[in-house]
Amino acid sequence: MSGERITKITLDESEIPRRWYNVAADLPSPPPPVLHPGTLQPVGPADLAPLFPMALIEQEVTTERYVDIPDEVLDVYRLWRPSPLFRAHRLERALGTPARIYYKYEGVSPAGSHKPNTAVAQAYYNAAAGVRRLTTETGAGQWGTALAFACAQFDLTCEVWQVRASYDQKPYRKLMIETFGGVIHPSPSELTAAGRAVLAADPHSPGSLGIAISEAVEIAAQHEDTKYALGSVLNHVLLHQTVIGEEALLQLAKVGDTPDVIVGCTGGGSNFAGLAFPFLREKLAGRMDPVIRAVEPAACPTLTKGVYAYDFGDTAGMTPLMKMHTLGHDFVPDPIHAGGLRYHGMSPLISHVYELGLIEAVAKSQSECFAAGVRFARTEGIVPAPEPTHALAACVEEALRCKETGEPKVILTALCGHGHLDMAAYGSYLAGTMTDRELSPEDLKAAAAGLPVV
Repeated sequence: MSGERITKITLDESEIPRRWYNVAADLPSPPPPVLHPGTLQPVGPADLAPLFPMALIEQEVTTERYVDIPDEVLDVYRLWRPSPLFRAHRLERALGTPARIYYKYEGVSPAGSHKPNTAVAQAYYNAAAGVRRLTTETGAGQWGTALAFACAQFDLTCEVWQVRASYDQKPYRKLMIETFGGVIHPSPSELTAAGRAVLAADPHSPGSLGIAISEAVEIAAQHEDTKYALGSVLNHVLLHQTVIGEEALLQLAKVGDTPDVIVGCTGGGSNFAGLAFPFLREKLAGRMDPVIRAVEPAACPTLTKGVYAYDFGDTAGMTPLMKMHTLGHDFVPDPIHAGGLRYHGMSPLISHVYELGLIEAVAKSQSECFAAGVRFARTEGIVPAPEPTHALAACVEEALRCKETGEPKVILTALCGHGHLDMAAYGSYLAGTMTDRELSPEDLKAAAAGLPVV
């Protein structure tokens, strides 16, 4: 097929992956344990049981290489999986690059992003355990939308706390969540002690994912029929997302290509891990050797400027302590338009992989990212969500390097969602009112000052 001009590479429904991949099984050393904040000892299942069903707790700590996907989950996956892989011929031509650029498009899901890959799984396992309600946080709204959709499939109630800055920027996310049957609140809210404490200190707080997590966790811990669902960061969430990379491996094989560079946007890390981890398995086994590059916002640069330390996953300090790249759980990022990337910490598993030197990371300003998003929309015809514009900016940068060197590299990225509900952000960019801010050394020092002593 190498001589054909192929734009869209599809798989048959029978080729949907039947197993999720756990990269921890293949790493040269295990990631540091999650610790109880009171005892500083590794947490056990009993510590996590108030928040998660046992099946997800087992997936969180499993050392098995693969986990079978339940038939009930596969049945819902068939609504949109396998997702297409596209060759970006028009973008390549516009850039004048010899590089071959591929993007795995997750915007075809019911929620318009990659998030249902884990939302459906989490809703299924909770329903099977007799849970009646799930609480969660959401930044830009993709995760809240996905969980509301997933809960509707398994007759669960879904209650969402959305970061106030994004709640105000993206009103149609609220309506989409409510259409799927979810209940949504702006965060910080007056409904929880955590929210009230933030509002008492700052009545105009823009909120953060850390604050929204505190609120959702607080409500879940108070009700026996309620559990908490997280859209990124944790091992079991990254596990569920590996259907993306497993499909991409099959699709690239169909056209005889192997990636030289894999690029993904990173906030909590699930989209990036979902694409990259199956390829990292192949790299560790010596079957390919791609550069794997994480791209984060310059306004929230956890990997590139954060501290690798134990920290809480939420602002109020209600979660266990996780060893991760963090800006400090008190850090409130600027209200950039990529709301899904405004998290103070990075997935512990991705942080560990980064510390092992198996991946690299760069940070991008939102103006550069939206420039890439507009260029992509005008060539490929898809308006990307603000989050994957970070990966697209790095893809454009790499493709232009190939133009200079003449190297025909194969570049692969995950377009993790469309931006149809993010047009106000594009309006800001097109009007020339978008601003950029990078953290100063003083900002970073102040953000890390409240890290727990471990």
